[in-house]
Amino acid sequence: MITNIIALTIRKTSKHLLIILFSLLFTLTYGQSEKNMDKPKVDERIEILSIVFRLAGNREYSSELFKTYTDRIAAHYSLYKDHELIKFIKQIKQESGIGYDAVMSMAVHLDDELNLKLEYIDGSLDKRWSKENAIKFSKLLKQFYRTSHSRKFFQQNKNIYREVEKRFLPIYQSIDLSWYSRFYGKEPAEKFLIVNGLGNGGGNFGAAMNIPKGKKELYAIMGTWSVDSMGMPNFSKQDYLPTLLHEFNHSFVNYLLEKDPSAFTNSGEKLFNSFKEKMERQAYRSWKTMLNEALVRASVIKYMNDHHFKTEEIQQEVNEQFERGFVWIEALVSELEKFDNQRDKYPTLESYMPNIAKAYQSYAINIQSFIDIYEAKKPKIVSFEELQNGQVNVSSTLKQLKINFDRPLLGKGHSFNGISKESFPIIKKHIYSSDKKSVTIYWDLEENKSYEIIFTGKSFRTMDGIPMSDYLLRFSTK
Repeated sequence: MITNIIALTIRKTSKHLLIILFSLLFTLTYGQSEKNMDKPKVDERIEILSIVFRLAGNREYSSELFKTYTDRIAAHYSLYKDHELIKFIKQIKQESGIGYDAVMSMAVHLDDELNLKLEYIDGSLDKRWSKENAIKFSKLLKQFYRTSHSRKFFQQNKNIYREVEKRFLPIYQSIDLSWYSRFYGKEPAEKFLIVNGLGNGGGNFGAAMNIPKGKKELYAIMGTWSVDSMGMPNFSKQDYLPTLLHEFNHSFVNYLLEKDPSAFTNSGEKLFNSFKEKMERQAYRSWKTMLNEALVRASVIKYMNDHHFKTEEIQQEVNEQFERGFVWIEALVSELEKFDNQRDKYPTLESYMPNIAKAYQSYAINIQSFIDIYEAKKPKIVSFEELQNGQVNVSSTLKQLKINFDRPLLGKGHSFNGISKESFPIIKKHIYSSDKKSVTIYWDLEENKSYEIIFTGKSFRTMDGIPMSDYLLRFSTK
């Protein structure tokens, strides 16, 4: 109806009134989004859980990328690392694998006074928490909060929290939440909440809480992995927006496979077996989880296509999925495009799932072709000019090594490291050739010593961002 009014206004009313009506349209649309997604914020429940698991030594909560903040944590909390709570965390980590998203799941099931929301935990608290351990943890956490003067710590860092929220706001404002209902063909039945996790580095976590007779709360807990020259968080759209899009897609995707997994079982198991090691390193321990992740990631790329992201940004997202083992991702995105072009026949993605099941049968049959196509895109080392891999009589006076690739590289940075400090040479600098097909590294070597260098795809990538596979160079000097 608003659209009709605007059309009539164009013909009959003043320009001033037209502006008012467009403003009204924006307000109504944006207001609908705000009902389903709150503005980003720092949440003390998330912070205190991150802090105590940092003190317990959990690697995923030990990042120092936001050093301005993590130094403050260390200064305030170092006296409390032997608190009974920290000992209990180490115990349940060993016994039940409490870590990663199980930590954040606990955080969202606490109220503002750190009391456990007992009426909700049966439906959504991570299964690694037993009810007994959850209750004991909450009790000890409240004691720790008081003993460690955490209220004072949070007050002292209030300005940092407000600044982080302010800096993340443009990412939040750039999300087109209405796309989800248009694309999936259903309205979101959840409340989305964005939380900035200041001490989590590159760790991002999704957490959820079921509320009986209310909207399920879905949390996208965003890490802080990039800072500016002043040591404060720098939230670039290219880095952070795809992660947010990813988290919100899950609520529209995960239930689809649960409705009828049988159509995907054979293809899913075959694909998972082909990438089991890589998937398990990402904590994807079943074919169902893997297929949910694939569809979520393909939907992110579909969103980016629909919103005309830059070609290089879309390619970067595709490349990341290749690296993670989803080598069929481009085919799956094409399948989503087919769905979107037949909305008269398939009003919802759920109605199109039989077609996606058939597509997966094809992916499973042709998985080696997908792998071969991706491998062919990777840059490869073809030669070393001053030595050969495995050589044992290299002169210790050799001052440089020229590495030749089979195609031009991006030509930014370098990514080589050693298995150990003792076996890694002293690297002085590196220089790319003018055609970017070679890199020369300058070094100092010692006599009668064995060396090992691993070249990786972190920086050694093609012009369109495809990384090389790890390559190990071994040699010895005479």
